[in-house]
Amino acid sequence: MAEATVETVPTPAGDARIHWYSAPGARLTLALGHGAGGGVEARDLRALAAALPGRGVGVALVEQPWRVAGKKVAPAPKALDAAWVALWPALAAPGVPVVAGGRSAGARVACRTGAELGAVAVLALSFPLHPPGKPEKSRAEELTGAGLPTLVVQGARDPFGRPEEFPPGTEPVAVPFGDHGFAVPKKADITQEDALAVITDAVGGWLDGLPR
Repeated sequence: MAEATVETVPTPAGDARIHWYSAPGARLTLALGHGAGGGVEARDLRALAAALPGRGVGVALVEQPWRVAGKKVAPAPKALDAAWVALWPALAAPGVPVVAGGRSAGARVACRTGAELGAVAVLALSFPLHPPGKPEKSRAEELTGAGLPTLVVQGARDPFGRPEEFPPGTEPVAVPFGDHGFAVPKKADITQEDALAVITDAVGGWLDGLPR
């Protein structure tokens, strides 16, 4: 995996960081935010950053200001959205179409803001459809209301929403045995590497099919 170029971007919530994984002659930028319980080191984000530049897609892993500041708890959704909106011009600066995305809380941010920012599509990794054990508290409207072509990639064992729980029209790509972080048990029929390949292959194929 190539070294990232790190750009610091001021936002109303403090400095954010963009970790750029460039692709020569990139036709797209995939901007990915992290979740509320971790950062840009998440296995799925790193796998995409390693795999996609070779397919002509630049990857920008976005570190939200609260994480840059060393805080352990993410702020309210409005604060996450405000920071994302503020750093969007930096994400769009390469001059190619931008796909907005992220994992978990980052996926929610992308769904809420993508259309207004001019993203061409949304990638939702481990979308938190509902709090664990509380399917009645659905966030499906955030996902279905994105207003853009949307790909959902979901672990088959995700307590925040298994693939079969998603509303018609979303059709998540299921990662066998995967939990919310796409971790698979050692006794699973597939390896961790195989599970990540499901993600990178699905996302790469979907990006290839987006209108140019």
